[in-house]
Amino acid sequence: MKKKALFAGLASSVLLLGACGSEEAEPAASATEDGKTEVVFWHAMSGDLETALNNQVDAFNESQEDYEVKPVFQGTYEEALTKFNAVAGSTDAPAIMQTFEVGTKYMIDTNKITPVQEFIDKEDFDTGVWEENILSYYQVDGKQYSMPFNSSTPVLIYNKDAFEQAGLDPEKAPRTYDELKQAAKALTSDDQTGFTMLNYGWFFEQLVAAQGGLYVDNDNGRSGAPTKAVFDGEEGQNAFNLIKEMYDDKTFMNVGQNWDDMRAAFQSGKVAMYLDSSAGIRTVADSADFEVGASYLPVPNEAEREGVIIGGASLWMGDGIADETKQGAWEFMKYAASKEAQAKWHVETGYFAINPDAYDEPIVKEMWAEYPQLKVTVDQLSETTASPATQGALISTFPQSRQSVVNAMESLYQGVSVEEALKRAADETTSTLGQ
Repeated sequence: MKKKALFAGLASSVLLLGACGSEEAEPAASATEDGKTEVVFWHAMSGDLETALNNQVDAFNESQEDYEVKPVFQGTYEEALTKFNAVAGSTDAPAIMQTFEVGTKYMIDTNKITPVQEFIDKEDFDTGVWEENILSYYQVDGKQYSMPFNSSTPVLIYNKDAFEQAGLDPEKAPRTYDELKQAAKALTSDDQTGFTMLNYGWFFEQLVAAQGGLYVDNDNGRSGAPTKAVFDGEEGQNAFNLIKEMYDDKTFMNVGQNWDDMRAAFQSGKVAMYLDSSAGIRTVADSADFEVGASYLPVPNEAEREGVIIGGASLWMGDGIADETKQGAWEFMKYAASKEAQAKWHVETGYFAINPDAYDEPIVKEMWAEYPQLKVTVDQLSETTASPATQGALISTFPQSRQSVVNAMESLYQGVSVEEALKRAADETTSTLGQ
């Protein structure tokens, strides 16, 4: 797997990065032609998302006269991280680096980043204006390492027209596993399957966390280095049993690992309910020729809902660069997290606003009137209980672990038992910890 090879190579480089440091003179900041301090921003946003990102950068550059942020597309998150690994800690490192959430532990372990907590403390900056459930993912031992940027969570998407045709209330989406199974059975016909979800580790992690379950021990690796995977316990078995029972009952469609295939199945009416990223809701609603509904992630009947884990990516500050360049990176991060900038970001991308006050801005109110599904995702996040489960696991070998979970999910369709499939994935994950 591409991600497995990537993180194996990156992990082997961390010690080299840490061993190469030496006392050097303060590096000089680069300046633009008009005398502004240049702040290089490496990112992985493409298409419409890159346009929205460039809009943020342009607005910041025009808002002040000291700094000029220069966004540079570096390919996928994996490709960008490989490039960062080659320059981390040097004067060639970007001032701002966008990294996906599962790269968090790796970025910390490089010791070649500047935690944003340093600037928060220096300015006595009030982070209380930002969404706690988003910030907490990127916090370790009370220290804020990076600034959340594009954040999303899973959500249940459903076809309201299909609900009506099946005699179901289109305003009451299933909230529990039993309700999900009952609705899927009513929605399944010769040309339509009730429910699906991508064979993707992120969704499994969310189903486990929603019940309050942990992925690895030691509070998901947040109170100490994790020593073993624990997702094969009751919560993981609940999630896998749900998939297997519905697949065996022919109310679950195996759509594989391709996001476009899953969304195409929904838009064509081949499946009536599925799990998606909250950032994709607006596109799905625009593309469907029926009314689209959104609801919370279902949980087992007996479980107390804890909520969801943040996905997406955050902004990291480089090290080995001039202090003035770091200051420029911090100024941009503050600007991008302001309520005005976040309101525009939420409207243009569907990602959450880091600053909840953004939801009171007129442009957001107007968007929610047109896309009420967006508000559902915000409500689900705001009702999330902050805990080690919903903070997410902190491990440096997440891509390998996710692939093990995908293999386990796919083995269910071949008749492998839930216990065997989960144990294999957990054992494989445990074997990678400490690498």
